[in-house]
Amino acid sequence: MTQFNFSELHPDLILDAIESLDIRVDSGLLALNSYENRVYQFIAEDKRRYVAKFYRPQRWSAEQLQEEHDFALELADQDIPLAAPLAFNGKTLHLYQGFYFALYPSVGGRQFEVDNLDQLEWMGRFIGRIHSVGQRQSFQHRPSICLQEYVTEPMEQLRNSQLLPAELHHAFMTIASQVADKIQQQFSRHTAIRLHGDCHPGNILWRDGPTFVDLDDCRNGPAIQDLWMMLSGDRHQQLMQLDTLVGAYEEFADFEPSQLSLIEPLRAMRMLHHMAWLERRWQDPAFPRAFPWFADLKYWEQQILALKEQLSALNEPPLKLYP
Repeated sequence: MTQFNFSELHPDLILDAIESLDIRVDSGLLALNSYENRVYQFIAEDKRRYVAKFYRPQRWSAEQLQEEHDFALELADQDIPLAAPLAFNGKTLHLYQGFYFALYPSVGGRQFEVDNLDQLEWMGRFIGRIHSVGQRQSFQHRPSICLQEYVTEPMEQLRNSQLLPAELHHAFMTIASQVADKIQQQFSRHTAIRLHGDCHPGNILWRDGPTFVDLDDCRNGPAIQDLWMMLSGDRHQQLMQLDTLVGAYEEFADFEPSQLSLIEPLRAMRMLHHMAWLERRWQDPAFPRAFPWFADLKYWEQQILALKEQLSALNEPPLKLYP
């Protein structure tokens, strides 16, 4: 597949696309922190603050993007606080000169505090509410969390990467292969539901409670995927956090304790997938600017150490809920 970048997405095109929805921009376009897509905040003539999201071509199909929007609207309809796309002329997904885009209301707030047990309790309840909706049906067009996308393809991408220093290639691929083998052994099939998919603290804004943003990676998968990224600190701290999360989660959705065995495999899968994602997107000029350290020897040395630590975690007994 041909590498794509956003060089053709110039300001005039952005403004014309927005104005095609009869929205007039009254301020400048403020680029927000996003790498996979291009996202801009602006104030319109009606003095409302909007966010325009232009999706990366060749990543999702129109059907997959629409499923994301439909899921967001379904959640919003249940009073779950998240940034859902706005409809214009009955549609949330729009096409302008080859770019799919959508408008969202601008939401603010501070970052969620991962070590705050009160906030974790809120998170557990709202993730439980998301999953109570998500389990009603499966995505038909969006993918599922699977070994092919998160292990097999990333390993092949990294094995052939020109950015992985030659002198570290053997050491890196040796430990990465050991981690991949462990994942293959431990990632078993579990009940899959519609998920947020990328529920890390950066995708949660806090203001009198959480607001979820960015369903760009929503997909089918095990419920624990939306919970494990809330955990931080040592094993004892994670046990306390997990107990708080799951206790609140179960007010709205059933939790399968057997999914706790997936936490470390999913963490390892995210590590491999993230490195391969950076390598795959390196031809987009935004990536070398944002991640200049990715091509440095020191980065790959750090990843070798991180993978060794993750291999140790994969060899430890899974976390268990307090009796």
